[in-house]
Amino acid sequence: MKVAVASNNGEDISAHFGRCACFAIFEIEDQKITGREIRPNTFTPHARGQRPGDGHPGGGPNHGSVIQALSDCEAVISYGMGWRAGQALQEAGVRSFVLDQEATAEEAVGLFIQGKLKENVDGFCRGPHG
Repeated sequence: MKVAVASNNGEDISAHFGRCACFAIFEIEDQKITGREIRPNTFTPHARGQRPGDGHPGGGPNHGSVIQALSDCEAVISYGMGWRAGQALQEAGVRSFVLDQEATAEEAVGLFIQGKLKENVDGFCRGPHG
């Protein structure tokens, strides 16, 4: 299984899923981290320098490219996430977790493995993301 962590440097967790510089992808087997890769974030509208509504029908961002980029992951962990991104992940079957505690990316994945993270089902940020 793979778990993605929104990050700016591959070690820390990004404050916001869509604005992260990269995703640290952790491979998990037998309840242990067995591999890790870094995927630069060229997928989210924010990472491409777009504002909400730029070139998107209906005024909302299209998260298809980031969903596709993380489709091999079972879960995504961040400190914050807009509701559209969260909803798109849910619809794609990718679970999302928004932390409310300080942790490194690896520590957060450890908490995920231990079942100590609460899945984010409706606590997404609903403010403007311009």
